[in-house]
Amino acid sequence: MTREKEKMILISFHVPRSYVEILDDLVRMGLYPSRSEAIRSALREFLNKYSDMVK
Repeated sequence: MTREKEKMILISFHVPRSYVEILDDLVRMGLYPSRSEAIRSALREFLNKYSDMVK
């Protein structure tokens, strides 16, 4: 199964208001279609950076 077709699971967490404001700016600028996609992109980059450490 490709990542794009994986079932999405909802997670909730708290972030500073300033992070949300920056996410909203990125979405308004058209860099991401939504906050969720911007967060997924950042998380993907983070996990790719460290994935070799956990295998």
